[in-house]
Amino acid sequence: MSQFVINLIFVGLSFALYFGIAIWARAGSTKEFYVAGGGVHPVVNGMATGADWMSAASFISMAGMIAMNGYFASAYLMGWTGGFVLLALLLAPYLRKFGKFTVPDFIGDRFYSKGARLIAVVCLILACTTYVIGQMTGAGVAFSRFLEVDKNTGLIIAAIVVLFYAVLGGMKGITYTQVAQYVVLMIAYIVPAIFISMNITGNPIPGLGMFGTTADGTTMLTKLDGLITDLGFTAYTADVPDKLNMFLLALSLMIGTAGLPHVIIRFFTVNKVSDARSSAGWTLVFIALLYTAAPAVGTMSRMNLVETIYPNGTTSAPIDYEVRPEWMKNWEQTGLLKFEDKNGDGKINYYNDKSKDEAFLANATQQGLQGNELDVNNDIMVLANPEIAQLPGWVIGLIAAGGIAAALSTAAGLLLAISSAISHDLIKTILKPTISDKGELTAARISMIVAIAVATWLGMNPPGFAAQTVALAFGIAGSSLFPALMMGIFSKRINNKGAVAGMLAGLIVTCVYIFLFKGWFFIPGTATLPDDATGWIMGINPLGFGPIGAVINFVVAFAVSYMTAPPPKEIQDLVESVRYPKGAGAAVDH
Repeated sequence: MSQFVINLIFVGLSFALYFGIAIWARAGSTKEFYVAGGGVHPVVNGMATGADWMSAASFISMAGMIAMNGYFASAYLMGWTGGFVLLALLLAPYLRKFGKFTVPDFIGDRFYSKGARLIAVVCLILACTTYVIGQMTGAGVAFSRFLEVDKNTGLIIAAIVVLFYAVLGGMKGITYTQVAQYVVLMIAYIVPAIFISMNITGNPIPGLGMFGTTADGTTMLTKLDGLITDLGFTAYTADVPDKLNMFLLALSLMIGTAGLPHVIIRFFTVNKVSDARSSAGWTLVFIALLYTAAPAVGTMSRMNLVETIYPNGTTSAPIDYEVRPEWMKNWEQTGLLKFEDKNGDGKINYYNDKSKDEAFLANATQQGLQGNELDVNNDIMVLANPEIAQLPGWVIGLIAAGGIAAALSTAAGLLLAISSAISHDLIKTILKPTISDKGELTAARISMIVAIAVATWLGMNPPGFAAQTVALAFGIAGSSLFPALMMGIFSKRINNKGAVAGMLAGLIVTCVYIFLFKGWFFIPGTATLPDDATGWIMGINPLGFGPIGAVINFVVAFAVSYMTAPPPKEIQDLVESVRYPKGAGAAVDH
């Protein structure tokens, strides 16, 4: 049986499962569409939140970033993990007690302002739309390789699949589909990782295998350091010279996580506040299973890549292009792996032609090399790993289904957050309060269809790798929504004017800074400044600008609030009551 047929079977079976759940869990009311009926069990919700959270960026791109960037990329791991702890401890239980089911709902009521609600809707749409670009990009990568179609066709297929089960089932359908997707993606991630770890180190636990010993007696990290420094790359475990940007990136991911609406709304699907805390704990457990394996997967995939190209060691000649392994031929068809024979010797000369070591570059030139000839997209490293390690075909089919599940589960959650904000917070609350329940449900579904169409187009023209695009989304959420949520819960003095001014300041400053380097509204070719250290203002990478925007948000909000009248007494009492764990209302009161 060919690998393509095996992939089709695994992907087809997983799709059949998702479609079946979507039809079974079809939403018949706004209550089911927005909060899955409000009575989801904490363990089930924890599993669904884990799938919602572990996106294409986590499944596909994070290990790829770690593989290619080593220690620096651990900022993604630290930021996302720490952010979820922040969300679970500081926000989720209090927001659940407030009894609303969207982030703009909370902000609009807490700051007693339609203006604040509207700005929260804009912030949410910007953050979620940017985030969903990364998911659609990841889905396109997975579909293009395993269904052997081009990336854009793969992206359109992904959009159709999400359209079906998200529009039909809303939060109810998405919740139970995400439970199935969690199981699929975890099996798909862990099983290949165990195989690869055993192949390289003999240890079946990937997290321990990374620190294990290879067949030649050297530790894996030492061997990898040696391999890639021979090729002119920085040592995998080398310290990071730019600690400021590493810190800002981790912090941006952390506060962005705590402000992401699609994760927050999952805590409104449980029955009571204690369930919100419990489901947050379960989510951390489910997330940890993948996140503790990711560094090992990234490390081993990098070593597998180098040893494939230099099977006799990096001091020997690389393989001829004509005898390249099958996995390289497969990925070349997707355009995510490219070879250019710059010196015409027929060999795959893979090395760092941008090395700052002049002696290394001079030696490379002396050997007749005219530049790196292999371009490997970070996003393929996890998906290609089983093929590089020559694992059985069914393992490759498994990871195909997992990669697609990871991308689709988060995309569905994001699209639901966008459609809820438009149909409930914009149309129902501001534009047409008299709209019927059925009319609101129709508006939610139409909003989701439009959001999917926009996300698909943007996914065809992404501003970066999946993980990088997602990092931008976290910066927007962290600078706009996170401060408003924190101040809304923990400060009785912040009033409507302060909240509005703070969100606008944080959002505008952050977006302008990002657009300066990534292109205005991410349109290719419109960047004003070069996106590297020579162009960054005060050396701050746009991926890590979120905390700066958040500080601006806090400062402006407090300054404006203290210069204007305090919030009404009933709002201050409401803030006080939210901090006590008892007495939560239903999450469907709207």
